[in-house]
Amino acid sequence: MELTVNARGVTVFVAGGTSGINLGIAEGFARAGARVAVMSRSQDKVARAVERLRALGSDAAGGAADVRDYEATAGVLRAVHSQFGDFDVLVSGAAGNFLASGLGMSPNAFRTVVDIDLIGTYHVLRAAHPMLRKPGAVVINISAPQSTMPMALQAHVCAAKAGVDMLTRVLALEWAKDGIRVNAIVPGAIAGTEGMARLAPTDEARSLVSRSLPLGRWGSLEDIADACMLLASPLAAYVTGVVLPVDGGWSVSAASTAMSATFDRPG
Repeated sequence: MELTVNARGVTVFVAGGTSGINLGIAEGFARAGARVAVMSRSQDKVARAVERLRALGSDAAGGAADVRDYEATAGVLRAVHSQFGDFDVLVSGAAGNFLASGLGMSPNAFRTVVDIDLIGTYHVLRAAHPMLRKPGAVVINISAPQSTMPMALQAHVCAAKAGVDMLTRVLALEWAKDGIRVNAIVPGAIAGTEGMARLAPTDEARSLVSRSLPLGRWGSLEDIADACMLLASPLAAYVTGVVLPVDGGWSVSAASTAMSATFDRPG
């Protein structure tokens, strides 16, 4: 069975939407007919992303700001809002990551990831709230498996993304009165992304990940975009406060334990 999504007349804002998973989400909505705006720190990346989205038929726009800077973030949101009007869908996905042990990173390095992932998510949502359609808007935060799966060399990301998950749930409670649904998506092993290139940089690591995926394949950018469009659609009108793994079953497998390396995936 094939389902198609019609997002004509829908306005979408994607923070961090100029690369990787977030650009894939922006492109998914653009293909479905939505107006899409993107934001990231680099004006050059914003320009390239807007060009790609327009090539897909979207009435696209964008602006450059660092999510750690609340006023700059709010300024981009206001500029796009003045052009497009109220946002129907807000996706917050700006993130930072690197591999380092808890003792192997500086306090400033730890703080940087928390500032981008957690504080940045709060900045985007807080600044956008007055511009969200009420009732009817949908907020989707992009979390990560590290929010619930402890991973060595990822203390900063584990802490930050756990915060994103709880922020999602709290704002789902608080913003329900405005008719705004707030959910999060937890992408699993998504092929071709910078994050997985860092977490699984060798053939051995990639093979281990592959064997731990119950559905037997890595995910695609389209898988994540489709999940976002589902949560944003009327089909999910009664869904809020959910942190949804989109990971081929990774989160319910033995991926987080060394034991997974010794067992083959059941046939």
